[in-house]
Amino acid sequence: MANEESYIRQAFALASEAMTNGDHPFGALLVREGAVVLTAVNTVHTDHDITRHAELNLVSQASQQFSRAFLAECTLVTSTEPCAMCAGAIYWSGISRVVFGCSAAVLGTIAGDDFLIPCAEIFARGSRPVEVIGPVLEEEGTAVHQQYWPKIE
Repeated sequence: MANEESYIRQAFALASEAMTNGDHPFGALLVREGAVVLTAVNTVHTDHDITRHAELNLVSQASQQFSRAFLAECTLVTSTEPCAMCAGAIYWSGISRVVFGCSAAVLGTIAGDDFLIPCAEIFARGSRPVEVIGPVLEEEGTAVHQQYWPKIE
């Protein structure tokens, strides 16, 4: 991907949008051949569904719209490292590359430790490779979490 930082900043903007909507601050986008083909935000509160993480929303949309061969050529860019649930969805969709901003470890220090497994560890257990790049611009990525999580305590 030509400009990972630009895509990460778009994911951060989506995370801010989710927060503005009253949801957890997470955003994700799907990139193929230098073009953003889908975006998604966290909708846990608005959908009243704890599984509506940004990455899972994106993978769900993508798997309905695109073939597995198409998804194999895509990168999922996300504001924060995917959780175990989302990493599983990414893996099963066939997406071959993940770029994330804020790490799960740093999120844990802000929002509280809770089932934090690096996504690379999950992908390493699979039979096909998923490239992981991150954290990218992590300090920028923590800002939205620092704005959100203290508000809910």
